[in-house]
Amino acid sequence: MLELKPACERCGAALPHTSTQAMICSYECTFCADCARSPLLHTCPNCGGELVRRPARHKKEA
Repeated sequence: MLELKPACERCGAALPHTSTQAMICSYECTFCADCARSPLLHTCPNCGGELVRRPARHKKEA
């Protein structure tokens, strides 16, 4: 299962599991959309991978 980290690794912005502003790389490094755009230019500073939108996880309805 994909790990949904709760905060941006660069600025600390909250990224709850329902957030549509979270960006991840293939190693699940997590950044907010603002940091991913600039200064990171959609490139993970840890592994050099592409930062893409993280899927949101919404509560299932019964």
